[in-house]
Amino acid sequence: MNRSNSLDALRGFAILAMVLSSSIAFGILPGWMYHAQTPPPSHQFNPALPGLTWVDLVFPFFLFSMGAAIPLALRKKTSAFKVSGHILLRYALLVFFAVFTLHARAWVQSPGPGWTEQLVSIACFILLSFMFIRTESRWMLLFKIAAFAAGIVFLYLQPGFDIYKSDVIIIVLANMAFFGSAAWWLTRRHPLVRIGILPFIVAIFIAEGWAQELFSWSPLPWMYKFYYLKYLFIIIPGTFAGEWLLLQTPEQTEADKRKWMLMAACALLLVIVNLVGLQSRWLLVNLSLSVAIGTFMLVLSNRISAPVRSWKNFLQAGIYLLWLGLCFDSTQGGIKKDPSNYAYYFVTGGLAFLVLLGFCILEHFGRATAAIRYLAANGRNPMVAYVTGNLLLLPLLHLTGAIQLFSALENNVWLGVLRGLLFTGIVSVVTIFFVNRKWYWKT
Repeated sequence: MNRSNSLDALRGFAILAMVLSSSIAFGILPGWMYHAQTPPPSHQFNPALPGLTWVDLVFPFFLFSMGAAIPLALRKKTSAFKVSGHILLRYALLVFFAVFTLHARAWVQSPGPGWTEQLVSIACFILLSFMFIRTESRWMLLFKIAAFAAGIVFLYLQPGFDIYKSDVIIIVLANMAFFGSAAWWLTRRHPLVRIGILPFIVAIFIAEGWAQELFSWSPLPWMYKFYYLKYLFIIIPGTFAGEWLLLQTPEQTEADKRKWMLMAACALLLVIVNLVGLQSRWLLVNLSLSVAIGTFMLVLSNRISAPVRSWKNFLQAGIYLLWLGLCFDSTQGGIKKDPSNYAYYFVTGGLAFLVLLGFCILEHFGRATAAIRYLAANGRNPMVAYVTGNLLLLPLLHLTGAIQLFSALENNVWLGVLRGLLFTGIVSVVTIFFVNRKWYWKT
């Protein structure tokens, strides 16, 4: 079994859910179909509003999968010099990706974009393909250099170019790729030290004096802020998941198989229970059910005749973080994505462990194979999936006039959901097209 399939499936679920959440109709669907802090119909941001929806799981699940991929990518590298170069290059490429892709969007080029801006967006998508497709060919390397040069010229010629205008999601990912990779590499033989980094992050956030100056200081504020380091609370647990994915999975008896399948179902149940309970603010009921289901899973895992160390680690870490997060839900005004708080980091990190556990179990026993392969295919090329909507699909819809058909789907609840599913489905088709031809965008 290719154990990374489960991790790819988690990443694929996150990226497709991200596309879906941004393409469904706004203002007419139930509140749980949007971020908890931007409820319909006005979607006005309310930082005082606690809660958790499936949309709020998208970003932490992607962060978690990024953290888990770090040990898988760096474990065979032995040279500190090469690792440092790899980390720095990836950071620089992601920052460039964040700046370039934002300025490439038609509505950023012009407040009233016409066919010229739409065509430029499509051209930028093609440039990105040459920039980021991994290749060993010297000829392709020349095309890659030329594509980056053309991209820099494009940014220079943009009338409204501003280095401070970038895709903040990608900027956060760039910082997490840099600091998460550095943290794992430096502590790869001392995992407890890696956990020990997190209390220092907390101290800087809450302290005053010199610590507050450190928090506010940035040599290049358009690409780094200490504020982004709060997401290490999701990245660092993810690195442990990546290490555990490398452990062997012993053969299981039929009795053990049934127990594991039951635990996979319980993992899904815990996700649903917490989404309903935390969004509805049924806090005591949610806590009681989470403790009961989690305890049942922990007891059942101890009755496996041939324990799977990695799965048991996922389970224990997931339950621990979930319970810890639910305790923190009584602080900082309740669980919130924006501004994110400790309840959010721990609950979503715990649920990410449990979803990964469920994918591993299903994949190992050959259940839901088609679904896992589909999600994994999308998860292997997340950069393509992330920009296809803004730089390829939307420009084509505007150029062909089909955008009017999509806009007509905004006035009805079910059609509003269908709009998102259609948009996400097309993005997925493009992504899988690239995957099938091994055109992977990599940094």
